[in-house]
Amino acid sequence: MSRYSKPMALALGMAALAAAAASPAEEPTYRERFRPQFHYTPAQNWMNDPNGLVYYQGEYHLFYQFNPFGNTWGNMSWGHAVSRDLLHWDELPVALMSDPEDPDADQEQYFSGGAVIDWNNSSGFGTLGNPPMVAIYTSWFPNGKPAGAPCDEAYARAGLCLPPGSQVQSIAYSLDSGRSWTPYAQNPVINGWTHPSGVPNPREFRDPKVFWHEDSQQWVMATVLATDHRVRFFGSPDLKAWHFLSDFGPANATGGIWEVPDLFELPVDGNPNDTRWMLVVNLNPGAIAGGSGAQYFVGDFDGVEFHAENIYDDLPPAGVPFETFDGPGTYAERGWDTTEDFLGLAPAVGALPGQQEVSGYRGDGLANTFIFGDAATGSLTSPPFTIDGFSHINLLVGGGRHPHDPAAGDGTVPDGELLFPGADFEGPDGVTYAELGWTPSGVFVGEGPVLGGPWDPGYVGERHLQSYIGSDAAVGTLVSPFFQIERDYINFVIGSGNHPYPDQATAVVLRVDGQVVRTATGKNDPTMDWVAWDVREFAGKSATIEIIDQNSGGWGHVSADHFFQSDAPALPRPTETTVSLLVDGEVVRSATGENSERLQWASWNVDAFAGQEARIRILDKNEGGWGHIMVDDIRFADEAVKRADWIDYGKDFYAVVSYENMPGGDRVWLGWMNNWNYANDIPTAPWRSAQSLPRDVGLRSTADGKVELVQTPIIELAQLRRGPVFALGKRRVTEGQHLLDGKGARGKAVEIKAEFEPGSATRFGLKLRVGDGEETLVGYDIELGELFVDRSRAQAADVDGFHPDFAGRHASPLQLEDGKLTLHILLDWSSVEVFAGDGSRVITDRIFPSDDSDRIALFAEGGDAVLKSLRIQPLASIHENASD
Repeated sequence: MSRYSKPMALALGMAALAAAAASPAEEPTYRERFRPQFHYTPAQNWMNDPNGLVYYQGEYHLFYQFNPFGNTWGNMSWGHAVSRDLLHWDELPVALMSDPEDPDADQEQYFSGGAVIDWNNSSGFGTLGNPPMVAIYTSWFPNGKPAGAPCDEAYARAGLCLPPGSQVQSIAYSLDSGRSWTPYAQNPVINGWTHPSGVPNPREFRDPKVFWHEDSQQWVMATVLATDHRVRFFGSPDLKAWHFLSDFGPANATGGIWEVPDLFELPVDGNPNDTRWMLVVNLNPGAIAGGSGAQYFVGDFDGVEFHAENIYDDLPPAGVPFETFDGPGTYAERGWDTTEDFLGLAPAVGALPGQQEVSGYRGDGLANTFIFGDAATGSLTSPPFTIDGFSHINLLVGGGRHPHDPAAGDGTVPDGELLFPGADFEGPDGVTYAELGWTPSGVFVGEGPVLGGPWDPGYVGERHLQSYIGSDAAVGTLVSPFFQIERDYINFVIGSGNHPYPDQATAVVLRVDGQVVRTATGKNDPTMDWVAWDVREFAGKSATIEIIDQNSGGWGHVSADHFFQSDAPALPRPTETTVSLLVDGEVVRSATGENSERLQWASWNVDAFAGQEARIRILDKNEGGWGHIMVDDIRFADEAVKRADWIDYGKDFYAVVSYENMPGGDRVWLGWMNNWNYANDIPTAPWRSAQSLPRDVGLRSTADGKVELVQTPIIELAQLRRGPVFALGKRRVTEGQHLLDGKGARGKAVEIKAEFEPGSATRFGLKLRVGDGEETLVGYDIELGELFVDRSRAQAADVDGFHPDFAGRHASPLQLEDGKLTLHILLDWSSVEVFAGDGSRVITDRIFPSDDSDRIALFAEGGDAVLKSLRIQPLASIHENASD
């Protein structure tokens, strides 16, 4: 069957519900808040990497990392779904099931891998008439194998055992189209402890992807040595006996571990006589948008070695060094101002005492704020310079990921009055909550406030509330006395668990007339920070504060302190670890680390500030984990540093892997729409995570003689298009926001095609999921030459701040083609995928807006833009049997 013939859509199977043992209260409706309507999600529970993508007998198989027993990562198994059109999926029982029940058992877990059809029965698992489907995966043994047995390195290298945490490569086969599986009796097929190739760290050796290489007449496996930034290739005649072929890497982006490789051949410009091999390497952290992402290499594979054409060295483009931090001299002698001496008197030479190994810097020295550990804070500011004769500033950055937050204050707290005398939890030793005026219930808070310490920074004074009493098991509430709202804002600090009110909350709520009118929760972070509630609408009314801990799971506690009212809001404390460009004293460009001790290149386009005086500031305002920053080799140049070719410039496209055995030799892939920075915290239930829409993949030659990746939504998407269609022709978009009106002009699951010309505007594009204080921007920045998605206001109020790394702007360099911007946007209930540059640039981001935020708008800034055309088309749900 051609993949372009009209398929028979599969109804959603109910087998997954039985496999996951859903309770009636949790039974999926497929209309849950944030449930994607045209992206694959399991009925319930946690999902991550797609695995074993293979086409066989009219079915596309989607295996994936799955937790059959919960909604966060754990108990890694292979979930399973099949489709006839890559859109409608039938969720099947778990294919490879981990067993966490017996703590003394091996507890084998099934990490990522691939699947193939062994057409010639080289493995002997089937017959020529019924060839086996073979899954190749990483077996992980958290307790070792055999569990509990003594197993030192010498025994492991003798093949007598596997130490705890070992990762080995195993296979299983199916003779009934993937419905049932038999593990190979002589697993593992590659043991990193004993294989002649040698694996430097057998606990970080995983993610096999296998294909048949016709020219060398062998199966080829790509795996990763994750922490070494290497892809290791093996060959085999039968999928059972494997020999070492070669290594590739380290190369290009190496700021995090390498994972989930894929290797395949593609024609260039559709020419079968001009081909390249593409090697996919996923990376976490260190991706272009921060955290998880994927890069690609193009080149040649001869059956033994892969040679890439697009290797970028660590050298910056030719330019003028501004500061290298090499050689003798203090910061002051170099002309840098220091606000505090905590950042040291002079550049560091590599790692500082107590710090892990530092890499990626050039020369001898670097600016390193790891002084006295992460507790040190302060700033370094360069001498002034004029932006003249260069368009970019390139610099190396490492350390903590704490971006610049323009909404943060400078640490100053406004004047005000306590809500009532005990609202600051201060008092003599032994003072109880009841003595301070609070009414406790349950046991979650103990007898009274606790003295502060380094384990819960951010409190005010000496004492504060802390509901962690030996463990997260204790629950209860604490209710304040009544007070009258007399000022514009109620300010307080809160920290610890992120569990919003009302379900299993760790929260602080404001009650007026008995109704909850304001809520706040922590960020799964012990550091307490200011929250400001605007309460002007309740002026003169009587109210109470209620502190709630109804959660006994992870981060199942709350900390809070110093409730006062004021005529001004208390702004969040600055917590950034950044290097920024200052023009007229304002931050106009900024970069931060990736929670990594490896420095990586960052680039700033500074064309917009030509002729202006500027300074560079290194700022460390963080005393928590990864509370430091490192900077080196600041250079003025005519072009940006390029450190990798990225598959997707958004925050939520990871573990991308392609289908084997596709009809017509096509290449289609999909990725996990999540990011390990916040993967376990996204606000969805009873499932967590989604897969991207499958994409057709190709290669295209560029004007400079290179080859680039192009991705387009699968053609099967046309099946989901419905009416009414909203369309606009050419018109001027004046400066500001313009909400669209008319039938079909709004939606939560739509396909949008638009074409713009910039006109006099500096930024222009579309606003999606617009509502009260909510919007997701998809646009183009003329000054920066960037396509961008800005999801800074893409969260509903009740889930806003579920993780500090979620909100933000993600961008890709993009040259306008003939002065035009063409966008193809796929908007779902909790995601946006933006294709531009004829598929050469893609940005994928999750969003979590309110249900009623469904408006769409045009916008322009700095002048007028021109809309050439716009088409908005609703997309039908793939959940045919979903209940409303």
